[in-house]
Amino acid sequence: MARFSFRLPDIGEGISEAEIVAWHVAVGDRVEEDQSLADMMTDKATVEMESPVAGTVVELAGEVGDQVAIGATLVVIETEGEEAEPAPVAADVEAQIEAENPGVEEITSSLPEREGSGVGSRAAGLDAPPGALGAGVAVGAGAPIPTPNPSLAGRGEERVLASPAVRARARDLGVDLAKVKTDSDRIRHSDLDAFLRYSQGYHAPGASRARADEQVKVIGMRRRIAENMAASKRAIPHFTYVDECDVTQLEAMRADLNANRGSRSKLTLLPLMIVAICRTLPEFPMLNARYDDEAGVVTRSGRVHMGMATQTDAGLTVPVIRDAQDRNVWQLATEIARLAEAARASKLKPDEMGGGTITITSLGPLGGIATTPVINRPEVAIIGPNKIVERPVFDGDDIRRAKLMNVSISCDHRVVDGWDAASYVQALKRYLETPVLLFAD
Repeated sequence: MARFSFRLPDIGEGISEAEIVAWHVAVGDRVEEDQSLADMMTDKATVEMESPVAGTVVELAGEVGDQVAIGATLVVIETEGEEAEPAPVAADVEAQIEAENPGVEEITSSLPEREGSGVGSRAAGLDAPPGALGAGVAVGAGAPIPTPNPSLAGRGEERVLASPAVRARARDLGVDLAKVKTDSDRIRHSDLDAFLRYSQGYHAPGASRARADEQVKVIGMRRRIAENMAASKRAIPHFTYVDECDVTQLEAMRADLNANRGSRSKLTLLPLMIVAICRTLPEFPMLNARYDDEAGVVTRSGRVHMGMATQTDAGLTVPVIRDAQDRNVWQLATEIARLAEAARASKLKPDEMGGGTITITSLGPLGGIATTPVINRPEVAIIGPNKIVERPVFDGDDIRRAKLMNVSISCDHRVVDGWDAASYVQALKRYLETPVLLFAD
């Protein structure tokens, strides 16, 4: 038998390490050639690693969430034949502990273990019901566990001594005060707290049941999102401007276009918004830009590479529509659908995930009154259309029904002034409220 050490290959220009986001094998598994071993994530994409040989997995580089350097051993596979490559043997932690601490296993296994807790918790009395612990065992900050007061035994709630505040609180919680134990002549708030703390099976009528705490490791896409958002908020002085647009005519035109679309993709508001954004940006080049704050250089782009915030099971992803200014509404609708599907299937290509010059983020029907979106660094602006609602509006002396939508824009105040942002939204509003201009030369 021989051991083959599969080392992490160079999976992207300038990438020095990658994160393990999923293992598809475990130690002891039999793998075939070209079988998937793991998913590795870089700053640009998730890449699937495949086995170049067949054999049995004997070592893995780490756990999900660990970083592995390019060229470092990712998986060691035992193959048939001569030694392919000397592979480092990982330290067996459990064996090392046992060798250095003989008898540990016998000691710990002799202690009864409480389910979901550390070794020996039951032996320490942590499992016992209220009142069953011996004297001197403390509760909370050192107060003894309340013991039943014989003077209260067999009494109904109305005969139990308690202040009106305690009675009101117990009534709100659905607690029968006759069941609450105390070491004094009357029940106090501390007694009620102890009852709730130690009556784990107690469930107040109409209350939601408590759930067990859950620890979720921040890895993969979630980690990337956390790092990028923290860097954006830490480095960029954000400001957000919001204005209201009457999109009654825009929605009527969209309905007409969809009724006559034939075999083309159905139009949502998003492609129409992108056309309007592309029409207005040439007058406001400071918004369609990327800011390299280390070099102190703002690059104003002559093309619109539109980032499109997309929600996936792994978290928020921002695929990029290249040269959005050269596409019509139908082409944009098709590209939006393609990129969204690829993002949700984790099949975006590296060049579809970076290089954006401005981003649009929309919650669709879930959108609220207004949003304050976080800028996709190193871009300097992000636009957020919000939910469309119907309201009565004044039209001269008349009142009519209108479809209204707030548009939010967050900007980097180091590059964009408030006047620029407000002026831009006013220009955008003109296209949204007079949608025939979207198709005019």
